[in-house]
Amino acid sequence: MIIYDVIKKPLITEKSTIEKDNKNVVAFVVNRDANKIEIKQAAEKLFKVEVAAVRTVNVAGKVKRAGKFVGKRSNWKKAYVTLKEGSNVDFFEV
Repeated sequence: MIIYDVIKKPLITEKSTIEKDNKNVVAFVVNRDANKIEIKQAAEKLFKVEVAAVRTVNVAGKVKRAGKFVGKRSNWKKAYVTLKEGSNVDFFEV
């Protein structure tokens, strides 16, 4: 799998921002077929950082309604990447 297909986008939420500040953990939306090894390699190559650990979560899509029509959002996968001491990823560089 190509590294650009593994990591889709950074996940910037209130929880992920707190994790980044306190524990040096960055969250990403990743390909559902990607495993922890592929995620680690992609993060190290794309952002030029050293990865200590990777945790993944499969997120089930929610069922949503619009009037009488019922639909379902897609299932997706997120990864929490713990960076080694001294490594840093800044998504909003100036």
